[in-house]
This record gives sequence, structure tokens and C-alpha cells, in this order.
Amino acid sequence: MENIALISIAVIVVVGIFSQWLAWRIQWPSIVIMSITGLLLGPIFGLFNPQEALGSFYSPLISLAVAIILFEGSSSLDIREIKGISKSVFRIVTIGAFLAWIGGSLAAHYIAGLSLEVSFIIGGLFIVTGPTVIIPLLRNAKLKPRTAAVLKWEGIIVDPFGPLLALFAYEVIKVLTTETLHMNYMFNFFLSACLAVVFGYVIGMVVSLMIEKGFIPEYLKSPVIIAFVLLCFTLAEVVMHETGMLAVTVMGLTVARTKHYVSSIGHDVSHFVENVTVLLTSTVFILLTASLSRETIAEIFTWPIIGFVLVMLFIVRPLSIWLSTIGTELSNSEKTLIGWIAPRGIVALSVSGYFAANLLNDGHEEAAILTTLTFALVFITVCAHGFSLGPVAKALKLANDAPPGVLLVGANSFSIALGAYLQKLGIPVLINDTSAAQLQPAIDKQIPVYQGQILAEHSEYEVNLTPYESLLSLTGDTAFNALVSQSYVPSFGYSNTFMLPSKSYQQEENQVPSARKAHLLFQEGAVFTELNKKINTGYSIQALPVEKKDKVKKTQLPKETIHLFVSKENKSVQFITLKSKLTLDEGDQLIVLQKNKTENE
Repeated sequence: MENIALISIAVIVVVGIFSQWLAWRIQWPSIVIMSITGLLLGPIFGLFNPQEALGSFYSPLISLAVAIILFEGSSSLDIREIKGISKSVFRIVTIGAFLAWIGGSLAAHYIAGLSLEVSFIIGGLFIVTGPTVIIPLLRNAKLKPRTAAVLKWEGIIVDPFGPLLALFAYEVIKVLTTETLHMNYMFNFFLSACLAVVFGYVIGMVVSLMIEKGFIPEYLKSPVIIAFVLLCFTLAEVVMHETGMLAVTVMGLTVARTKHYVSSIGHDVSHFVENVTVLLTSTVFILLTASLSRETIAEIFTWPIIGFVLVMLFIVRPLSIWLSTIGTELSNSEKTLIGWIAPRGIVALSVSGYFAANLLNDGHEEAAILTTLTFALVFITVCAHGFSLGPVAKALKLANDAPPGVLLVGANSFSIALGAYLQKLGIPVLINDTSAAQLQPAIDKQIPVYQGQILAEHSEYEVNLTPYESLLSLTGDTAFNALVSQSYVPSFGYSNTFMLPSKSYQQEENQVPSARKAHLLFQEGAVFTELNKKINTGYSIQALPVEKKDKVKKTQLPKETIHLFVSKENKSVQFITLKSKLTLDEGDQLIVLQKNKTENE
């Protein structure tokens, strides 16, 4: 039995991460790949059933994983993200959620054939979208910040309230249909929800204060935070089932509020928890889908269930968004996109099993189809919204459809010349510096600029970094360049962050972290002072066309020519580093810095 559980966990983790990688590789929504993988492993080929293999550990593992995922999502929220759209977000998570509950409940009753009691219970659960599905979709779609912020906030805030709303409806129905229960039973429910809020707030404050006062060493911050998340969730669950999600969400919001004042709750902790969340999301989604039975899958293809899903997609969701956002700052395009995107995920799928079991025990026989109904809604919405988000956003002009852009840190003669050339190729460029005087030549050339400290936390809310895929730190301070490129690795990716040495590689070898040495730009001798000197003394950035695919040795280039990057036919750029091999395809252009020809040459 132990070996079966061990093998099951290992297979699920490995397959989950492989699904994430495959989704990135083929540019599919990761949730879709994970759903398909889970179905193939479980009900389709019957290779194993995680629920049977893990036994009594199955539900607690999923619950604790969901707790960490919800905490990560809520702790990443910042009120500055919704500057100018707070009214819309508030309306959507209150009025919009209420309308979605009523509409979903009526659809479950009149179309799926459930009784009104069961319909209002499950309708509350179906208002959730959640960070487990929304955030991976937003990561792939590259929406404009305002639209992305609304979807992200809705998913994270509403996620714990869906189960609570379902639980509230369940408790009300029990009181109304059971003579032995009185209103004291409802009082206990509200008291438990309030206690969950208190647990979340107090534990969130305790964690923040412990870190602020230095009671936790640096290497233990992330493990201690996760331990407190699990403690918070468990305490609330012991008081009343399904209140744990509310508790960890409040804890996350508390940490999110205090971390702007507690500087030591930094990016390292946030990104560690975020990485753990990616692992847990893939694992839990495959656990749930692989545990479904073939009968459940077969039931999906019945008209009542398909009809219910279609009404939820095309009537309930759009109507709840459009009605709740009347008179807000959202444009019609934004309302249309938000009204379409509402994929359900882990929370709906995991909690529906709990309510299905309880309702069956209470004598509601139609509750047997709740798991099928929930999975149908989850799978269809994940596929429909996962594949359509990008195209719909582009059609509504809410996505960044320009070629991948470049962020240049440091305004100087060379960086401005490089930015101007990239912009001439049609590539979005942004030059950053703290000095207005240094930025003025870029402004004169009509290159977008951002004046401010790029390492300051507020910078990510003052400038939209979504259009930019690569970062080049080009200041005259090697240590600062290394710090900038290292700090932005989580946002841009290791292979898309580069830095320029200010002196020769040998002179500054100790100043460059080993992790960044492979991403030193250009070639030996192409340092800050030399590049700026050349730009100011008759050199310019030029293109050398490539007639056939070839491997070019850097020594083959004309004397004093410095290779900078390769311009691809699809308008992407490939920056050349000190250690990279130079391979060019037919149709590419090799962009170099070389001396301008004079009339006598």
C-alpha cells in the first residue's frame, strides 16, 4: 500500500510539471494540458486512481494545497493594481457574485433538473473562478494591466466566498427542513466565519511582526510562512469545515498589506511561495481529474448538463458582469472580455465532492450528479476560455500584440542609439534612468522613457512592463547591472535578462555573480566606456544581411566590429552574449556596431 501511494504521488508530481512544460512549449493553456493528462491517466486508460491509492490522505492533501495556493494569490494582491478600477472590482465581487449565484442556481434547477435546495447550494459554489486557473491564463495571454487586474482580483477574492456561500445555503436549508435545528445553528455558522477572519488577520500580523523584528532568519522565512498558512487553515477548519479558505485568504491579504511596510518580506519569499504554488496547482489538478470515474465522464455528454454549461457561459456570466458594472469606469470591450472569461478550477471541483456526499446523506438523491456537473463546467470553461482568451483579447484590442519588447536600464549614448535602432525595427522599447537630463536625448528621439528607480517596489505599478520580454542593464556600474538583472529574473526569465560590464571581464570578474556570467552582453572588450566612446566617435548600429544558414565565428567579423544581436524574420531579437555561439538562419540580420564609411572608403 505504501509503495502504491509513493508511486502515485511521484507520478502525479512529475506528470504535472511535465504538463506545465509541455503547455509552455506548444503555447497551450497549462490548465488544458493538465486536465487532459489527468483524464488520460485516470478514467480513460485506468492506469491508477489517486483517491484509492492515497486513501484517507487524499482530501487533506488537496485541502492543504488549495490553502497555500489561495494564500499565494491573496498575498500577491496590491491595492495599487486597481487604481482607477476599484469601483468595478468591488461591484464584480459583490453584486456580480450575487447575480451569478442567483443565475447559476436557476440554471441548475430549470436546465440541469436539480431541486431548488440543491441548486442554490451548488450555485454558490459556481461563482468561483480562482487563482489556480485565472493566473496561468493571464500569464499566457499578456492582457493589458487594467483588464488583467480585474480578473485577478475577482478570482482571488471570490474564491473563498464561493464555498462559504454554498455552505451558508446548505446551513439555511438544513435549518428550514430539519425540525430539530434552530436559528442557533445559523448563529454558529456566522460565528465560525468571523473566527476564521480573526484567525487569518491575527496570524498574518504575527508573521509580519516576527519578520519585521528579526525573529525569523532569512533562510527560514519561506518555510515559516508556509507553516503558518497550514496552521491558519487547520484552525479554521477545526472550528467549521470550509472556513479555512476564508482564513488563509484574510491572512494573505494581511501579509500583502503589511509587506509594503516590512521590507524584509521581499521578492525571494514571494517567488518561493509562487514556485511552490505552480507545483501544487499542477499536482492537485491532476489528482482531481485522474480520480474521476468513466461513468462521470460519460454523464457529461447529456443535454441537461451541456445545456447548463452553455447557459452559464453565454447568459449567466455576461449578464452578471454587464449588470454589476453599469456606470463604472470599464469600457464596453473590457466588460465583454471579463463577461466571457470565467474558468472554474480546483476549488469548485474539490468542494463539490464534499457537498455531494452531505446532500446524498441528507436524502437528496439528485445530488449524485454534482461531481459530473462540476467537472463539465470546469473542463469546458477551462478549454473554452483557455484557447479563446488570447484571440478574443486581441480582437477587442485588450492584448499586447506588438513584437516582444526590450527594457533598457540606463540612459547613455549607446543605450539610446540601441533603443532608436530597435524602435526602427518595430520593436517596443522603454529606456529607464533616474536622471531627467540623461533621458532627454531619448525623449528627443521619441523613445518611451521611465524616470525612476527600477529596483523600487513602486516602479512595477508606475510603468507597464507587460509589452517587454527582455531586459538589458546598460549602466556604467557593473554591480548595479548585476543586481538589476538578477532582480528581474523572476519577471523576465533567466534567458531574457542581460547585463553589460563597465570594464573588461577579467577586471570585474569578482563583481559579476556566477549565475550572470553567461549573460554578459556582446563580446570581450565591448564594455560600457568603449561602446559609448564608439557611438560618440563615428560608429553606428548597422545590419549585415544573411544569405544562408551559417555558424559565424566572432573573429570573422570586420576589425573593430561589435556584434549586438540577431534580428529574426518574425521581428524577435536574439541578443548575443560573451559565451553564446553565433548561429544565423536565412533571412536573419546580424546587427553590429561598426565604423561609418567615409567618402574615401
